Amino acid sequence: MKSDRLLSILLLLQARGRVPAHELAARLEVSVRTIYRDVEALSASGVPVYAERGRYGGIELLAGFRTDVTGLTADESRALFVLAAQGAHAALGLDSALGSALRKVMAALPAPHRPAAEVTARRVLVDATRWKGGPRPAVDLDVLQDAVFTDRRLRLRYRHSGERATRTYTVDPYGLVAKAGVWYLVADRRGLPRLFRADRVRSATVLDDPVRRRTGVELADVWEVLRRRVEERPAGVDVTVRVRRDRLDLFRRLMTPYLTELPDGDGDGDGGGDGEGDGKRGWVTVRLVFGAVAEARHLLMFSDRVEVLEPPEVRAEVAAAAAAVTDLYR
Repeated sequence: MKSDRLLSILLLLQARGRVPAHELAARLEVSVRTIYRDVEALSASGVPVYAERGRYGGIELLAGFRTDVTGLTADESRALFVLAAQGAHAALGLDSALGSALRKVMAALPAPHRPAAEVTARRVLVDATRWKGGPRPAVDLDVLQDAVFTDRRLRLRYRHSGERATRTYTVDPYGLVAKAGVWYLVADRRGLPRLFRADRVRSATVLDDPVRRRTGVELADVWEVLRRRVEERPAGVDVTVRVRRDRLDLFRRLMTPYLTELPDGDGDGDGGGDGEGDGKRGWVTVRLVFGAVAEARHLLMFSDRVEVLEPPEVRAEVAAAAAAVTDLYR
């Protein structure tokens, strides 16, 4: 409806300041010509809005002009009070700000909509945590938030599940995601999407370097890729191996279908986690997933340049296969 679109334009301009006409058109899924007609309609109704042409032009409200949210429909008013993941606001330090914001919204709502909004707030509660999830370690999101909102790179000391030692990563954050009560940092590492559980971050440092995000890629895009990767990953056998650094490039090319994460410490200067924590220089730790234990025999093509670290049944499988090859040539 045109009235809804006019209100959307008004609120966007109030929140953003000057906005190019083509951007408004894209956001509202109409033509640029329609946006200019809507601007004329707003101006005719007394809204101090004007458009400037040219490279740096756009549509803007007169400085100091504000409006309220009395254009909200009944359903929109109720939707504002269905608060998903209340714990998320506490983790971000926004509980008090949220309460204050909702009180302001309630005061600005059209009088007929207020009772429905109040009933919704009392009758609907969203708890995103799982049943019997057990106690979770405290998560300090302050530094992660700082990097996300200031568009800076992050240096993380991170402990993977099942490991005692920490690894060090330099990442380019897109944002934070709360999934079933667990916070995740969504970031690129070497231009590839990665997911880091916030409660496994042992320390985080915001760097002076500006973030290096992929052009045109937003948090929601990266999260969708990572979410599907986790949910659609076939069941299999998780395997940890160590690879000689001089065979790492070949290993990555040939074993790409089985890799669950990129090898670490192959010269990107992150420090730590470079596969040398086992006391032998020149090795890099890699994780893979095979559909079955027998598929691990593919590792024999790398001879003594690859060693299976775990699980024991895969070590035994590869050792047995190597012994059979040895017997064949005796």
